Amino acid sequence: MTPGPLLFARYAYPPNALGYCGTDESHLLLEYGDARASDGGLAEAARTFEGAWPYLTLIAAANQIADPLDPRVVEAYWVGNRLLDRVRGDDLARHVEERFRGRMGRSWQRVLEVVGAGAVPHHTFHVFAVYPWLGLLRTGVVDQPLQVLDQCRTTPARVESATADAARVLAPALVWDGSKLALGPWIPRTVRWRDDGYSFVDGLRPGDWVSLHWNFVCDVLSPAAARRLERVTRTVLASVNAAPATAAALG
Repeated sequence: MTPGPLLFARYAYPPNALGYCGTDESHLLLEYGDARASDGGLAEAARTFEGAWPYLTLIAAANQIADPLDPRVVEAYWVGNRLLDRVRGDDLARHVEERFRGRMGRSWQRVLEVVGAGAVPHHTFHVFAVYPWLGLLRTGVVDQPLQVLDQCRTTPARVESATADAARVLAPALVWDGSKLALGPWIPRTVRWRDDGYSFVDGLRPGDWVSLHWNFVCDVLSPAAARRLERVTRTVLASVNAAPATAAALG
């Protein structure tokens, strides 16, 4: 099993490289990942991700796991597994209130409604319910918010072909019908799997299942893991769509 800090680095690197969160040394994550190495320095870097780290501590505590960087915990947050089902809704609500309420303004009550509708502490919950992009969609601003939501979520994909640095994959599109978000048809995407000669995977072949984050290949998945990622995404989308008051933009 991949060490937890290394697994975390694979998913944290793409947004970190764009300057969105975490350590100021994004190349450090990439170098660790390429070397398949894990140590205390990588674990310390994981703690700088103020959005993701609290979810790891929540999932670990709910499952009586001492280390938030246990690989089962990290997989639960980024991909999804049964550990998510053991986090109670009131604990998730309390977690969001304690860590993020000060940043959320009037949207706090709307996030509570999403939790009450069955959300789980997966990365997609933070993307769809805590970030402001869904609120912007509902105000009629569509193109940029939808693009950000689609790239910020983790998603499964199937490799069609690969070159030295990029791959053509099929992945489920995120679609907006004017009132609800959903997973749409699987469509072609061109994504990166190597930056500056470094990568998190040894190579890609047609037919491989992979996970994407910000159009970067984070890991090769088993078919079962790919199904779990798609399934948990649908679960979170259902909870968001069942709480229409989530619509308003953050204020």
